[in-house]
Amino acid sequence: MDQALSIYFLLGWLGGDLLNLIGSFLANQLPLQIYTAIYYVLADLVMLFLYSYYKAKNRRGALGAPINAACVFVLLGMASAASLLGGEAGTAPGPAAFRGRALLAAGTPEPGDTPFSRSEIIGFIIGSVSSVLYLCSRLPQIYTNYKRKSTVGVSYWLFALVMLGNALYGASVLLKNPEPGQSPADYVLRHLPWLVGSLGVLSLDVIISCQFLAYRTGKAGAPEERDALLGEQDEPSDS
Repeated sequence: MDQALSIYFLLGWLGGDLLNLIGSFLANQLPLQIYTAIYYVLADLVMLFLYSYYKAKNRRGALGAPINAACVFVLLGMASAASLLGGEAGTAPGPAAFRGRALLAAGTPEPGDTPFSRSEIIGFIIGSVSSVLYLCSRLPQIYTNYKRKSTVGVSYWLFALVMLGNALYGASVLLKNPEPGQSPADYVLRHLPWLVGSLGVLSLDVIISCQFLAYRTGKAGAPEERDALLGEQDEPSDS
């Protein structure tokens, strides 16, 4: 795992999910966005823990600077998730109706649009930075796959399900009807960073999918991986 995955991919992913969670909470995004953001952070923490564990095991405890950074991100993630979960539990929102909307319906901005509050502006900025981290997080993994000339050790289902989830996530935001008196343009603007973060990253995931196709017959590319495989093959059997 520590050879197949880029630590900067995991850190960028966790950073984007953390900011996504904080920004969604501050900008009063849909409950679906907040709940999925919490799950993403928890899943990222598990992946970072596994990466750190196998890195330490394979390198016999020699932890480098990236692993120390990962530990810091883990602590920050746990603190942020705990604080936001506590704040969310204290506020019980009423039931919201979900109504379908016509995506291609033309209309003029309605006078009922409300200006951004201070917390919404902060959340919008944090959400925008989160989108940038999402987009940048794929680049280290693309480079790692290209350098190894292999995708051995990386699960394609991870990226396939992320692509499907991002597509459905963005569609669910677009298909929700704006609040009464809110124009479609204002609704899209308030959700724009999260739409970019979910739909914009699909193009980079397509590149990773193409790498899976290009390297599908390739072997482990790193010298350490080849040596490990050869060492396993050279071990005498008990029979």
